[in-house]
This record gives sequence, structure tokens and C-alpha cells, in this order.
Amino acid sequence: MDTVSEKLIVTAADGGKFNCHVEKPGKAATAAVIIVQEIFGITNWLKSAAEWYASNGFLAVVPDLFWRLEPGLNLNDRNEKDLQKAFKYYGEFNKDKGIDDLKAVLKAVRGMKVGDGKVGCSGYCLGGLMTYLMAARSDVDASVAYYGGGIDEYLGEAHNIKKPIMMQFAEDDKHITKEKQDKIKNQLGGNPLVTIHTYPHTDHAFCRVGGENYNMKSAELANSRTLEFFKSHLH
Repeated sequence: MDTVSEKLIVTAADGGKFNCHVEKPGKAATAAVIIVQEIFGITNWLKSAAEWYASNGFLAVVPDLFWRLEPGLNLNDRNEKDLQKAFKYYGEFNKDKGIDDLKAVLKAVRGMKVGDGKVGCSGYCLGGLMTYLMAARSDVDASVAYYGGGIDEYLGEAHNIKKPIMMQFAEDDKHITKEKQDKIKNQLGGNPLVTIHTYPHTDHAFCRVGGENYNMKSAELANSRTLEFFKSHLH
């Protein structure tokens, strides 16, 4: 299915304006999904992920989450200078303001009345953490968090999750250790709204096509589960 790229400008709660990359299906979208970036900005890979969602019938919206630090970032994870910059911004990023910005995006997307108005959220790495926090702090309809780093530090908010969320972890993640993953599973495993999948012989960012840890087999399985999950909870 052909998809169409557009730009959406969202006004933040504190008055600033930021851009979102939007990918629309060639026919009427059935629901919308907000896609939350890694620490590298709106990369070509992230745009291709948006195209994948759109080709499956979803309106995909990718907010520029680091706009307060540097708008329009597109960093290369294999370039040492870019990598240093990405981690610098990661350290400076205000997650609470980031959630406020994502809530503003959620409100804007809901206003588009796509399908029956349901909106999902999915993110990778930092975006995985932000997806978890959106599940805890907003009324987003369904969420999928890919290897969300730092979720173990916010487990005190888990009781606020009111809508379904799926989490995808890499078994051999060097950033999200087995100990951290066990902590998350022990805290959330009994919650009927939470589904957790772990992928053996994979490391962090195994879904990023072109990344050094890309694992096609696991990525395709994870993405098929995401698609099934969103089709089940957003339609």
C-alpha cells in the first residue's frame, strides 16, 4: 500500500511548537499510533517504521521529542560523534516535559478522529520508557514498549496503568540487565493488562534495521505481535 508523508505541528502545554513526522495510509486509516523515538531523533529507520504502520492501515505520528534540545535531530548510531551527542541529550532530556509533549500529541491526534478515535503509543529504547510512562500517566488506548530502558526505576507508577500494554525485551540486553528485567516482570507479570515478551539471543535495539544488534527473525516476530496487539485493542 502506498503511504503519504505529511508534517503535523503541535503546540506544547507551555506554548512552544514542535514538529511531528506523519505517515498516512493510502486509504482511510483504521486507528492512529504515536511512535516515540530512540535517543537519535527522527531517523530514516524511524520513518520507515512509520511507513510500516501506515502500510498496515494506521496513521503513524512521530513527534520530535528532543525539540527543546535541538529540533530536527537525525543522528547516526554508528558515528562516534553522533553517539556522544545522543547520550549527552539523553542525559539532558526532561522526561516529565517529554510526557507533557506526548500528551499534547495525543490530544492533537485524537482531534483528527481517525477510525473510531482510538490512539496507540509505541516506542523504542528511550521511547520504550516514554511509552510505559504514557500508559501510566495518560489515557492512551494501548501501548507497546520496545526495550524501554529505565522502566525498572518507575515501577511505582505501574498501578496507574488502566489500558493494555505490551513490553518487548532483549534477553541479553546490555543496558536492561536480566536483574532489571526480572524486577519488571515480578512487579508487572501478575497484571492482566500487561503482556511481556522476551527474545533469546538478542541485544538492545534488535529491531533497528541497519543497527549493529539488528536481529531480523526476532524483529519480525516482535513486530507481528505488535501489529496483532494494536489490531486487537485499537479497532
